[in-house]
Amino acid sequence: MSQKKHILAIGAHIGDAEITAGLLLTKYAAAGHRASVIHMTAGEKGNPRMDAGEYRRQRIEEANAAAAKMGVSECIVLDHPDGELQADQATIHEMCDLVRRLRPDIVLTHWRGSFHRDHRLTYQIVMEGGFLAALPGIQRSEPAHLIRGLYYLENWEDLEDYQPDLWVDVSDVFDRWVEACRCHQLLRGEVSFGYLHYYTGLAAKRGAEVGVKYAVTVSLPPISRKRKVDFFPVDSEPVLIF
Repeated sequence: MSQKKHILAIGAHIGDAEITAGLLLTKYAAAGHRASVIHMTAGEKGNPRMDAGEYRRQRIEEANAAAAKMGVSECIVLDHPDGELQADQATIHEMCDLVRRLRPDIVLTHWRGSFHRDHRLTYQIVMEGGFLAALPGIQRSEPAHLIRGLYYLENWEDLEDYQPDLWVDVSDVFDRWVEACRCHQLLRGEVSFGYLHYYTGLAAKRGAEVGVKYAVTVSLPPISRKRKVDFFPVDSEPVLIF
């Protein structure tokens, strides 16, 4: 990829983008592209042993430390309360404005098939805000911007009807990503779920499926799965019978 791109990951809580999109962000940043993250909430209510305000401050510090290790140039934490995200007009316009200001080429976010309400609503906010951002007739402070590539991330909480469409080799940046994730108490598995254990295993599994050490999958919007071909692409995309 000769032309430099801007890749933006949008997660419902601090930690979501790092654990699901972090390998892709790190790979793009290492190749000289611009990488950014938006956290819709700080995820401040996710530690039952800490005051939410104190945990929010800790999580923002962790997010900034992880971003630096991944090569992420802009780490934005919005002020929506954890567990109470709303896909209302104000939040959709906020996302429209962020997309227009940041002008990403590629956006990575949650798939809609999640049992977590903040994840489902983040999907909706990104879809609707991104749609408005592309329309010149929507008058905001910044000019219209069209996202050229939208991909949904593989997340253990978002697997209902998730269909992996693309596998990306991330072997070269795997160790750097692990170091970044270890900035987070949550991702180290010290609060609840063993996130890093799960996602390092998932990257190995996805890598084995395509013959590399580590890989990440993403899902395409359903309309983008439809492609015209003149002949079956068996040389570049073989469909194996075993």
